[in-house]
Amino acid sequence: MATASSVIEIAVSADQVWQLIGGFNSLPDWLPLIAKSEPSEGGRVRHLTTADGGAIVERLQTFDNVARTYSYTIEASPFPVSAYLATLQVEALTDTSAKVTWSGVFTPAAGTTEAQVEALFAGVYEGGLEALRGNF
Repeated sequence: MATASSVIEIAVSADQVWQLIGGFNSLPDWLPLIAKSEPSEGGRVRHLTTADGGAIVERLQTFDNVARTYSYTIEASPFPVSAYLATLQVEALTDTSAKVTWSGVFTPAAGTTEAQVEALFAGVYEGGLEALRGNF
């Protein structure tokens, strides 16, 4: 099983960060890779359209508003992985700073190495969190 993660500190409160990213359907609000997100199944599934026109379908697995975290799986995507499970979490460091962690575990598709998919998702997570910080 392959893994990837990225952690970033942002100089605003954890509640401010969570207000922006805590909605499962809020990716287009902060992640430039995602142009559109359409919810279905009462908000438990999001149908994403990437900036280059790709389609991704993700399902919410866990959500904890108090702990400021949620986990999701990918049901359909162009990514060369299966059994994908990712978690996004916001933690308070101080009243005016937060730590955001985006991590995932997944199985590489045939013909793809663990190192390749780990680099792919590490890049997505790092770029995404840098974009998130840019909103503040």
